[in-house]
Formats: sequence, structure tokens, C-alpha cells
Amino acid sequence: MKFSTQKPQKTLHMVSLGCTKNLVDSEVMLGKLSDYKLTDDAQNADVIIVNTCGFIDSAKEESINTILNLHEERKDESVLVMAGCLSERYKEELQKELPEIDVFTGVGDYDKIDQLVNEKRSNFTNEVFLQNETNERVISGSNYHAYIKLSEGCNQICSFCAIPSFKGKLHSRTLESLVKEVKALVAKGYCDFTFVSQDSSSFLRDLGINDGLERLIDEVEKIEGIKTARILYLYPSTTTLKLIDKIADSKVFLNYFDMPLQHISASVLKIMKRGKGVEKLRELMQHMKSKPNSFVRTTFIVGHPGETQEDFEELCSYVKEFKFDRANVFSYSDEEGTTAFEREDKVEQELIDERAEILGEIIASTTQESLENEVGKVFEVYIDGESQEHEYLLSARKTLWACDIDGEIYINDNELEEQIEFGKMYKVKITELVGDKLIATVIEKCN
Repeated sequence: MKFSTQKPQKTLHMVSLGCTKNLVDSEVMLGKLSDYKLTDDAQNADVIIVNTCGFIDSAKEESINTILNLHEERKDESVLVMAGCLSERYKEELQKELPEIDVFTGVGDYDKIDQLVNEKRSNFTNEVFLQNETNERVISGSNYHAYIKLSEGCNQICSFCAIPSFKGKLHSRTLESLVKEVKALVAKGYCDFTFVSQDSSSFLRDLGINDGLERLIDEVEKIEGIKTARILYLYPSTTTLKLIDKIADSKVFLNYFDMPLQHISASVLKIMKRGKGVEKLRELMQHMKSKPNSFVRTTFIVGHPGETQEDFEELCSYVKEFKFDRANVFSYSDEEGTTAFEREDKVEQELIDERAEILGEIIASTTQESLENEVGKVFEVYIDGESQEHEYLLSARKTLWACDIDGEIYINDNELEEQIEFGKMYKVKITELVGDKLIATVIEKCN
């Protein structure tokens, strides 16, 4: 009788918290640990990595609770890693207060995670890690869509944001690096791309190039095999009418406009140091909305120090008037190291929560209206797979929407004779809206 001497493959449980930008860094870590088998079973995983978010209080709390809960349930011999923004921002405090964690690392060592895990060693590199074409990623959650990170850091000085304090100034990738990575992913079958960064419209400005996104669009359009693309996180002061026109004229980039406004009151925007006049801001937003088949997304902060009731009412009126396709509202969070933190004209937490609830209801209404407008229409979607809602429903995403952000569409009928392929593009007709979910019938497969 022969016995196998091969050791069982070690397992890895990865948790990526926060924004889509963190997801890319998590995929780099997965690439460096490709010898491990991914598992959802955290209790029996050999390595557990939590890529944390340190942007606002709720994100910090989620990160801490997640890693402590995982520690409670993990097996004794496993390696627990705390990586990312929160770990970077509070590296000294966390290492003292969380002896349960085996490895601490921040935002500079994603490409060294295999060494840190093997040596069970913490490390904080001074420079922020910037993805490039030489770092092999394991794309998670999709066989056709990938996020591409344009840059790290930010040159803006928003009063409420601490990100530049631990991510540093803007540091763009080269256009050549981006093109190489996209081409490599296209060769693997990926056809849908979302370009992200902290301030995407400032891409290449640190290298003396003011039309970086326009150049990116030109280069991406030359790559055969890409069907659709979109850009997230445009910044008001670095977005121009010319850039909006460039996106609208593109045959690859969709008319997806994502610009976090944070507010619309002139006085609050000045306090926030957002660097764009209200009239120019309104002009930009209207120009986006005027484009055919446009989709406009934004975020707002309520309760920022100095925000009056009149400011808040002006914001509510604007949201009702503009009717964003999607929007998010955040309650102001006091962050150490920001200019807002030092202000004395703070808004009481009870009033902040009340304003967030009021604006949230307005946004929910405009989102519902946006969904209702889709009923009866025919458009293209990507079909992701079986829905978690019901075994007889398929989950799809309108090609215009961002992956995992703007919602899903349920497919409950198919007019085609052949079986539907997951990860492919189809033309569907929206038949009804149930709650906040669109229901559709597949009518044609796209080339």
C-alpha cells in the first residue's frame, strides 16, 4: 500500500473592508499567496487576512470588530494578519492594544505579504504601495470584470479627510503600466473594467500632465477585447467639461459619472475646502446629466462643522431637484489630524443623525424613481450567475452600473433557446420593479 507524502494545501481566508480601492490591494495579496487555497471557513483557515479601512468611525469600528471576531473563532495555529489603512493610521496604538494579532502591516507591503506571513513578522514600509503590471493579482468575484487602480494618495486638502495623512500625496501609475495590466487581463478573458483612485480626475497631474484621464481613454480604446469601462471618483476641481465630453464620445467608456460632491451650499463647500464655485459645480453636474443614457452618482456629508439649517435645506432642495441615479449620505465623523476636527462650531450628534435620516429618505425616493424609469426599457446587462435570492432567478448588472455598487437585476425569463452563459453580455427587457429590484427577460445575446 502506498501513502501520499504530499502535504495538504494550506488555506487562506481574506476579508476586504471599505472601498473598491481596497479590493485591488487585497487581490494583490491574493496573488502573492496563490499557493494557498481560498476558503470561506475562517475557523479552519491557516491564514486570515483583514484588509482594513480607516476612513471614518463606522469603518474603523467595523474593522476592529471583524478582526476580533475572527480571532475568537480561529484555530490556534493559524496566522491572523491586520493590513491596510486602519493598521497604517494607528500602527503604534494597535500593536500595543491588540496582542492577539500575529502580523501587522499597513499600506506599503501588499506585495511582501507572503514573506510577512511566512516569517510571522510585522512591517510598515514608509512608501505607499502602488500597483503595477508586474504584480500578479487574483481577481475576486468575477470572471469578466476587474478594477484597475490609477494612483495612490491625494493632493486635495478637504477639511474632513485624513487620508493624505497616511496615504500621502498623489502618486500616479504610468500610462504604460496601466495599459500593460489591462492588456494582460484582456488576454485572460476580462472585458469590463472600472478605473478607480482617491481622485481619478487628477491622474498624472503629479507627473505634470493635466489631461491624464483623456489620454487614458485614448489608450484603452485601442485595446481589442474591451467591451465596457467606467471611471469612479472624479473630483470637482479637476474635472472639466472637456473630460465629460471625452467620456461621452468614447465607444468603450460608458456615460457613468461618479463625483462625490459632499455638499452644495457655498458656505459649507468653502469650509470643506472643496475648491470649486457652486455655479461651476452645478454646471458640471448638469453637463453630465445632459449626456445620452447618463448615470450620475454622488455622495454627501451632513453635519459638517459650520453647517447651518439653511445650508442643509439647500442641500435637500438640490438633491430633490437634480434626482441623482444613486447617492450616499454620510454623517460627519470627527477625524484626528483634519482641520474640521479643530473647529469649535460642531453640530450636535443628534442633529447630524436627524439630517442624515432626512436626506437618506430623499435619496431613497430619487433612487426609486431612477429604477422606475427603467421599467419597459431594453438594454444590455452582464449576467453574473445564480441569484442568492432564489434558485430560479439569475443575477445581472446593467452594463452602465458599477460592479457591486449600483444594484442587481433579477432575470426570471429567457426567450432564447440556448442556455445562458455567466459572465456574458445579453440584451434584456425590464418587465417590472419589485421593491428595489428590477425584473427582466433575456431577449438576445450580444456579440
